Amino acid sequence: MQQRNPLAGPYLDRGAHLRDDPAWFANALSDPRSGYLPVWNSRNLIAGDPPRAALLELSAVPDERRNANDLILLGRFNDRDVFAYEVDSAEAPQVAPGARFEDLRMVAALLPADEAGLLGYARGMIAWRARHRFCGTCGATTRAAKGGHVLICTNPVCKHEQFPRTDPAIIVLVSDGDRALLGRQASWPAGRYSTIAGFVEPGESLEDAVAREVFEETGIEVDQIEYHSSQPWPFPSSLMLGFTAHALTTQIQRRDDELEDAQWFTRADLASGRPLVPPGVSISFRLIEHWFDAGGGPKLRDIHKVASWPATR
Repeated sequence: MQQRNPLAGPYLDRGAHLRDDPAWFANALSDPRSGYLPVWNSRNLIAGDPPRAALLELSAVPDERRNANDLILLGRFNDRDVFAYEVDSAEAPQVAPGARFEDLRMVAALLPADEAGLLGYARGMIAWRARHRFCGTCGATTRAAKGGHVLICTNPVCKHEQFPRTDPAIIVLVSDGDRALLGRQASWPAGRYSTIAGFVEPGESLEDAVAREVFEETGIEVDQIEYHSSQPWPFPSSLMLGFTAHALTTQIQRRDDELEDAQWFTRADLASGRPLVPPGVSISFRLIEHWFDAGGGPKLRDIHKVASWPATR
């Protein structure tokens, strides 16, 4: 099996088959070994240097919120039942010395792989819960069920059920053999370019989405579309589906305003530090790395000093 992308992997027992059993949630709630992962303002709690995920004792959750509607049971991690919990506060909450709330994208590569994945799972579930407090069918409030993995409309006439949302998005390394097609958005740091990406539309296959997004953003036509790997990307709820593709044309013509610029880059360009590559935590780096390293010579990860993923405990 190839190397997993960051934030992916079997880092815990999700216990999905037990979510219909209220006793499972109740037992986890009463177990003194249970812990929780707080999420505040879409940020995870990190502690220490080097950083680690801060898994707190469940007893620290306020009594009035230690219930099935405020806590989401993620599963069992290192022999402990673990919940996700949204800290509902306008101001940054008080935390222990050495702890701080961080954007997971900034610290994920520094964390043990299993902890990074667990924090991403918690963040994604909290983001889904925050966006579905009301029924999308009738507008009534929702209540949690099945360990927090289902939200049910409280309107007895409606009773519509909502499940955690994942939005599929393609991301692709397009090459004409000697060059890779990369683009940049205006909001990115100066000089940074990345692979082409976009959301899959209803009624569209993944391969069709690859061809459409590349053509819409760069005017390049592609074939030989091949799957590479995937990555959960809980910012807030995407599943990145990575591909490689061969360019049939080479004349770049931006057809929408998604990208500020798009260019072809050789391996020599990337080896010289032009352009800046995406962070190592992203699947976009893995796709560029896959293409670059196939050319032989020094590895892209060594050239750009991207740290290897810390080993899972």
